[in-house]
Amino acid sequence: MLIIGIAGGTGCGKTTVVHQIMNELPEAEVGIIAQDSYYKETTNLSYEERSNINFDHPRSIDFELLVEHLQELKKGNAINQPVYSFIKHNRTDDTILTHPRKVMLVEGILILTNPELRALFDIKIYVHADSDERLIRRLKRDISERGRDMDEVLNRYQNTLKPMHQQFIEPTKAFADIIIPNDKFNTVAIDVVRAVINQRIL
Repeated sequence: MLIIGIAGGTGCGKTTVVHQIMNELPEAEVGIIAQDSYYKETTNLSYEERSNINFDHPRSIDFELLVEHLQELKKGNAINQPVYSFIKHNRTDDTILTHPRKVMLVEGILILTNPELRALFDIKIYVHADSDERLIRRLKRDISERGRDMDEVLNRYQNTLKPMHQQFIEPTKAFADIIIPNDKFNTVAIDVVRAVINQRIL
């Protein structure tokens, strides 16, 4: 099994890169694990307390469970991936049965901050995008998909997202094997990643 970690700041275009990689591979051979599914379970907190959690800090992620799940997949066992609700700021009772695949893509802003998790990645990718570009994407996504209003998103960006990005996410670029500038014309880096994958899974 080939495990690929895809990191980068919020709104950098990780999902686009994931899709570009997947488009060229047989569907049955690729699986995805999203870091966002592994936010810690917070049923013990009130909704207000949950909504004040700093979701851009590494301690908000249940890395222990994520590492355990990847290890299980490597052994050939299926896992029950948690389902997280951004509306309720908590895990739901649902899970997604995830089977091992030849290639597992793990994507998330903080996945390269954890040494144990990093050690499981065969290829580490960092998707880089301009900070203005990332803010615009984050605004569009949070307003349309997560029911936030503009002031809330901008406040969170200034008070949490930007400082957390500078403190935790940007420095993880140093761990990346490949840095992909998020540019729709950048097909070379994607082709290199695909070539490595094809070499490993054929």
